[in-house]
Amino acid sequence: MIKKLTGFSLLLLAQLSNPCAAAISYPIAFVTQVPIPQDFCTLNSTFCNHQADIDITGRGGDLWIRYPDGTLKNLTEAAGFGQTGLQGNKAIQVRDPAVHWNGKKIIFSMVMGAPTHYQVKRYYWQLYEITGLGKNEIPVITKVPNQPATYNNVSPAYGTDERIIFVSDRPLNGLSHLYPQLDEYEEAPSVTGLWSLKPSTGLLAMLTHAPSGDFNPFVDSFGRVIFTRWDHLQQDQQAAADRNGTPHWGTFNYSSESATATVLNSRKEIFPEPLGFDTLSLAGTNLGGHSFNHFFPWQVNEDGSELETVNHIGRHELGGSYVDAVFTDDPSLTYLANSFNQNKIANFFQIKQDPANPNAYIGINAPEFGTHASGQIVRLKNVAPSHNADQMSVDYITDKSTSSMTSDGATPAPENSGHYRDPVILSDGTLIAAHTSETRQDRNDGTITPDYANAYPQSRYAFRLRTLKKQANGVWTPDQLLTQGISKDIHYYDPDTLTHYTDGLWELQPVEVKARVKPARRISSLGAPELRVLQEEGVTEAELRKYLKNRGLALAIMRNVTQRDDSDKQQPFNLAVEGSAAQTVGNNGKLYNIAHFQAFQADQIRGIRNYDSTTVKPGRRVLAQPLHSVMANPPLESGAPKGSVKIAGDGSVAMLLPTRRALSWQLTDPQGNFVVRERNWLSLQPGEIRTCPACHAPNTKDQAGQATATNTPEALRQLLIFLKANGSL
Repeated sequence: MIKKLTGFSLLLLAQLSNPCAAAISYPIAFVTQVPIPQDFCTLNSTFCNHQADIDITGRGGDLWIRYPDGTLKNLTEAAGFGQTGLQGNKAIQVRDPAVHWNGKKIIFSMVMGAPTHYQVKRYYWQLYEITGLGKNEIPVITKVPNQPATYNNVSPAYGTDERIIFVSDRPLNGLSHLYPQLDEYEEAPSVTGLWSLKPSTGLLAMLTHAPSGDFNPFVDSFGRVIFTRWDHLQQDQQAAADRNGTPHWGTFNYSSESATATVLNSRKEIFPEPLGFDTLSLAGTNLGGHSFNHFFPWQVNEDGSELETVNHIGRHELGGSYVDAVFTDDPSLTYLANSFNQNKIANFFQIKQDPANPNAYIGINAPEFGTHASGQIVRLKNVAPSHNADQMSVDYITDKSTSSMTSDGATPAPENSGHYRDPVILSDGTLIAAHTSETRQDRNDGTITPDYANAYPQSRYAFRLRTLKKQANGVWTPDQLLTQGISKDIHYYDPDTLTHYTDGLWELQPVEVKARVKPARRISSLGAPELRVLQEEGVTEAELRKYLKNRGLALAIMRNVTQRDDSDKQQPFNLAVEGSAAQTVGNNGKLYNIAHFQAFQADQIRGIRNYDSTTVKPGRRVLAQPLHSVMANPPLESGAPKGSVKIAGDGSVAMLLPTRRALSWQLTDPQGNFVVRERNWLSLQPGEIRTCPACHAPNTKDQAGQATATNTPEALRQLLIFLKANGSL
C-alpha cells in the first residue's frame, strides 16, 4: 500500500516548490552527482565508468523527480536513503534510472556506504527499484533480488517479459580469477557485456560478450535491445610498445584461461594485424597496420540472438576514424567510401528513441576523453528494421563545433553553445538534455591543503538540465532550465583525503515518467534458403536447435562469402573460391583465392604487470585464438588452418561455434594466409542459428553491383550430412 506524505516529507516538498519556467507534460526523473573533474575511469567517462570506488564515483548524489508544475522531490531522501555532510554508512551515489512500461516504477543503480576515515574498501553498484512516484506518495526503494552480489551491475532496463537487462562486470562464466576483464585499449577494467536477470527465479544469462564493453541498453519500440558498443578489435598497444623497445608495461601471455595457468615468456598475438606503430611486427610484410576504435549503435534480441550493428550499419556509413587499406601492394584497396550519409560522426553515446518518430534515435557524438562523454547532439534516421544501412543518415542537432573541445586560451566559435549529454525527446516533442556552457576540456581548477588532508575539487563543467530551442538556421541551442539548481554540503574520504563539495551538483540522465506501449518480443527465424536445405535433408528446425542448445553450441551460416558490401574497399573485394566457379569481382584488380573460413575465440590470456614490474595486475585482457573449444565440426583436411571449415563450392559456409563468448573470423587462401577479416567481435547464444548472406554482407548491393545472395547454402547440407552420419542428428 502506498502511504501519503506527511511531516518532514511534505516540508521537503514545500521547500522545493519553486517551479522553473520550462513547461513539460509528464514528470521527469533524473540524478544528481558530485562534479568529479577527472575523466578517466570515472562515473561519467565514455568507458571504464562502472566501478564504485569512492574516489572515482563520489558520494552524495540522489534520484530526483520534477513534476509538470516545476515542483522537485528528492526521491532517495524521501525513501530514507542518502545523507548530507560527512558521507558514511548511509551515503549513496545513483545512476541510470529507467522507467517501467507501466510508468509506475523506476529501476536504477545505486552504491551505498562510504568510509568515515581513511579506509580502502571495495564497493559495488547494485540494482534497485523505486515505487511511489506520485507527488503525494512516499517512495519505497527495494533491492532487486538474485543479482550478482559482488560485481558492478549498472544501466538496467526493463525487458518485455519482466526480465531485467543490464550491464555487469561479472566475469566470463563466473570465473573470479578472470576478474576484472581488461579492455582492449588501456587494459583498464571493463564490463563484460549485457546480462539478463529474472529476479523472481534468479535466472541469469549473458546476452552479449563484449571484450571492451557494452553501454546503456534499452528496448526500443521494435523490440530490439539497443546499446552502444565499444568496437576495439585490435592488437594490444601496451604489448606493441613492449615489443618495440619501451619495456614499461610488462605484458605477457598466460598458457590458458585457467586459474593455474602458467605465465609464459611470450606476448605473441595472431589476430588481427599489428598496429601501425608496431614497426617490429610489420617489418618485411605487406601490411598497412590496423587500428580500430568506434563507439557505435548495436542491436540484439532480448534472448541475446541476432547481435549486430543497428541495421548492419558500419564505419562506411557513419564515418568515424578511417581504417587504412589492409595490404600495401594492392592499389585497389582504399579507406575511401561513398555512402548516403554525409554527416559523419566519431561516436554515438547515450542513445534514446524519439517517441514521436520511432524511426529515429538521438544521442551524443563526443570525444573519448575530457568531456565526460558530452558533446554534440545528433539524430540517426531510418533506424526501423525495415530500413537498410545504406538508407540511414545523421542529422546534426546542435552545431558541429559542440562535438569537440576548445583548446585552453583559444576563443570558441560563436556557434559553439557548449557540451551536451543525456538527450531525451519527450512525448510532447520537447528536447531536453544535460548541458554545460564550457567548451574546453574539463580539469580540476580546485585546491588542496598543503598537508593534503583536505581537497576542494572544482570542475569546469556545470551540467544542468535544460530544454533546447530550434533556431532559424536549424541548429538547436540551450533554452530554459528545469531546476533552479541543486546544492548539497558533501564531504567524504576518497579514501585518504577528505574531499569537499559545496557548489551545485550535476543534473544528469533525465527520463520521462509515463506509461509506454510494450513492444512484441522479437524471435529469430530461418530464411527460406536454409529451411529448404533442412527440408531436403529431413531435419526440422526444432531438431537442429535442440541439438545445438543441448550442447551449448550455435550454428553460423553464410550463403556466399565472396560477396562484400560495395562501400567496403579497405580489404580485398575480388574474391574467388579455390577450385570452383564461385566468385564476385568488383574491378579488374588483383583476384584473391579463398578456401577456408577460420574462426577465432576471445580467450582471456593476456596479463599485465603493475608499475613495479614484479607483481601482476588483477584481471586479463582477451586475445583472439583459433577456435579450439568446439570439436563437432567436420575434421580438418591436411594443411587447413586450425579452427576452420572449408568454404563450399557455391561460396557458402556452415560452422558450429561456441556460445556466450566473443568470436571473430577471417577468410584464408589455400595456404592459410588471411584475405578478409571481420573487424568486430560477435557472440552467439545456445541454440542460435545465425544466417547472413556473406561474412561482410552487402547492405543493398555487393562489389559487383549485385543483390545479396539467396542461394541454398551447400555448406549447410554438407554439415547436416556429416552430423547425421555421426549419429548426432
